[in-house]
Amino acid sequence: MEEIQTILNRYPPEQRYSLAMLQDMQHQFNYIPRVGMEALAEYLGCPLSSLYAMATFYKALSLKPKGKHIIKLCDGTACHIRGSTTLLDGVRRLLNIDAGETSEDGLFSLELVNCLGSCALAPVMVIDDTYYGKVTLEKLPGILAQYQEVTPS
Repeated sequence: MEEIQTILNRYPPEQRYSLAMLQDMQHQFNYIPRVGMEALAEYLGCPLSSLYAMATFYKALSLKPKGKHIIKLCDGTACHIRGSTTLLDGVRRLLNIDAGETSEDGLFSLELVNCLGSCALAPVMVIDDTYYGKVTLEKLPGILAQYQEVTPS
């Protein structure tokens, strides 16, 4: 893949840059493809297992394709008390996915997180980089609709 080679060419072939290269692959593809890890291992002359260990250690890195839009639903104490579990059920029902999964159309991935640092706005949900506070089941369909692609008829 040309994109992978472009990423590798940005860095000298030194293991200290392995995390940065994995992050660049994550950003480029929304996950780290196996072919990318194999190319990186060859480029650095290191075992694939060491890159795999790194890629599975960091939550920000994923070996599975993620959706175009990442939904982070807070289940910290304040959000939990104010109904995040109900919102999780609502997202499950509307998108037919569970936490850690990606929708069949590849549009959404759902992540349940411990805290988003916006407890005063609980319950909180983040889609990509946009925060939504005091989310209710009634608001949920409208929020998600903003991210659903409209296909011309």
